Amino acid sequence: MRVIRHDAPRAFLDRAERWLLGREAENNLVLGLADALSRSTQGYDSPLYFATVEDEGEVQGCVFRTPPYKLGLTRMPLHAASSVAAAVAEVYDALPAVLGPVDVARTVGDAWAAARGVRAVDGLRQRIHALEEVRVPARAAPGTMRPAEEGDLALLKSWIGSFLEATGLHDGHDPGARAAGLTAGGVLVLWVDRVPVSMAAFPARTRNTVRIGYVYTPPEYRRRGYAGTLVSHLSRHILESGFRQCVLYTDLSNPTSNRIYREIGYRPVQDVMDVDFSSPLMQAANPL
Repeated sequence: MRVIRHDAPRAFLDRAERWLLGREAENNLVLGLADALSRSTQGYDSPLYFATVEDEGEVQGCVFRTPPYKLGLTRMPLHAASSVAAAVAEVYDALPAVLGPVDVARTVGDAWAAARGVRAVDGLRQRIHALEEVRVPARAAPGTMRPAEEGDLALLKSWIGSFLEATGLHDGHDPGARAAGLTAGGVLVLWVDRVPVSMAAFPARTRNTVRIGYVYTPPEYRRRGYAGTLVSHLSRHILESGFRQCVLYTDLSNPTSNRIYREIGYRPVQDVMDVDFSSPLMQAANPL
């Protein structure tokens, strides 16, 4: 089993895109990221990492990273874990975490922890869902969908900050800058029932797929069907724009969101998880 690092995102896609598109929904993250970076790497730290895991000249998996973020993994043979850990260690001294299919993330995480003398800890578990046809929610909420506007930015900064904290996805970037970028890009929408009550974004796309994210309803507007209705309308808009499917991620510890999306036509594709790394000193300080 060989781990082959490619010198640019475009070169990586030239080698791996056909394999990745065979399971486009579950590989939406690396496909969208590599495509965007093949056009511009502005705003990303170096060194970027895009590699294929190969056996007898055939792609069996992929590994990717945009520092300072976690290492991403696709499905791959589990016996490739030690080779992946060794190859990544040639580029990075430390990693905050790995993210990938549950068995792959745990196996590579354990290999990295053993090689680096750190502790591997199970982190956030998510489920990737895909939708090809929208079902009307059983309880559609009143209101309309509209694009976010510059006048919404103060509200959106607060909502995105709350979303990132609630999901544990906060990466230190300013929520206000993120809100401004999504709004300027035309990929952030609101559900409005006299006032804005819920938001969602569609920040990434691949050849046939658009990923929905940043779905958030503030506590005072929850349990009224706003999020499900908004995602239903947004998903329909995406499909009517010519894409074959929508994908989104849910926190497996949140049964409500998993149920809502299932009701409007999303089906489970793959479970993924983070494996976080902590130093031995942190382990000693936090024995539980």
